[in-house]
Amino acid sequence: MSAPIVISSRENALLKELRKLSTDNTAYRKAGRFWIEGDHLCSAALARGVVPAVLVVSESFMPLAPVEYARAAIKIVVIPDALFREISGLESPAKVGFLVDLPAAVDIEPLAATVILDRVQDAGNVGSILRSAGAFGFRQVLALKGSAALWSPKVLRAGMGAHFGLRLVEGLELQDLDALKVPLVVTSSHQGDLVQKLDLPHPCAWAMGHEGQGVSEALMAKATVFARIGQPGGEESLNVAAAAAICLHASSLKLA
Repeated sequence: MSAPIVISSRENALLKELRKLSTDNTAYRKAGRFWIEGDHLCSAALARGVVPAVLVVSESFMPLAPVEYARAAIKIVVIPDALFREISGLESPAKVGFLVDLPAAVDIEPLAATVILDRVQDAGNVGSILRSAGAFGFRQVLALKGSAALWSPKVLRAGMGAHFGLRLVEGLELQDLDALKVPLVVTSSHQGDLVQKLDLPHPCAWAMGHEGQGVSEALMAKATVFARIGQPGGEESLNVAAAAAICLHASSLKLA
């Protein structure tokens, strides 16, 4: 365990980087690392074997910080509470966080149970879909260009640790999906059988589309199976994250 380093200047280069990472949705791409804060996310990262590049902790929380956080981190930085509030993306700062190196880039796994994000733009929706993917055994998530940045602060918070158990690939073009060798399943309001009546293939790739426009026609054209979600209550449409949870759960029943 390394000795803590105390930083008290807000002009410190590390603190400038953390402020950028906590407010800019795509800053992680240039920095090559991302920022998470709070006990839940930090614990989830450690549980999945993540090694934090830096543990950042406020002065008031330092005596209370779990010892496993300090043991896991390559570097430990202690800062005044006032400076922690400046780098926090939370209304009530958690007083502890990790700076984590981005995972190495990976190729598409052709036979993996997969979720495709087709221009899903709301960070909360994307994070929720990642949680459903992890819960229901879909270990690969592929994000087409136009989708919310997967490692952005809001998606990380909404994912609540799901990121660390998933194979994530973003910035993809439609033709990149040709690498998949599993059937593509798409939800549609006007074709296909009800999802609960389908003999769903497994593994498969579920496509989840843009909040307003749905799955693109070009991606629809690649579909092997179309599925409908019954809405006897008469609502016009379902939130994409809710639809994803229903569809991925239906597929997970094949594993039961």
